[in-house]
Amino acid sequence: MNMKLMEIWVKAPILKGKDLLIVSECLKYVNKEIYRSISDGKVVLSVCPENDNPEIYGKIASIIRSSNPKSITVVTIDGSPHCFLVHAGVNEAAYILGRKVPRKHYVLRNGKELIEITPEAIRVARYLSLVDELVKRNKEILDKLKKYSLEYRFAEKYGDIMLK
Repeated sequence: MNMKLMEIWVKAPILKGKDLLIVSECLKYVNKEIYRSISDGKVVLSVCPENDNPEIYGKIASIIRSSNPKSITVVTIDGSPHCFLVHAGVNEAAYILGRKVPRKHYVLRNGKELIEITPEAIRVARYLSLVDELVKRNKEILDKLKKYSLEYRFAEKYGDIMLK
């Protein structure tokens, strides 16, 4: 069963003590097979921060507080600035509540490859000054970025690249 994160009651019986899967709304259209395989045995809550209420942080915290889920798995689209908010929202909810929440984070890279992401990577990503340090020390990461980012390839083509 797939429900929208922003439309479910935080105390809904279906959430209590369950394994929750919070997914990008578009995931089921990007890769149906992966969506089906990760959904098995979980209560699925879909969200699109681009279209939904930006208060997902509070909603996730309220669900954790009110329904005490067994675990939370987040799966979004890699490279989407909107989807990043879902990962950050789950980390922030655990912080706001002051408790450990069993969780896993994944991104779907290029619509095909499911990659597990650590909560630490999400924390670092919020601090662009730290990301900048990492990129400057590891310029080869830009070659990898070129494989996935149309925006980066555009910038490279039109001379809008600062690091070389």
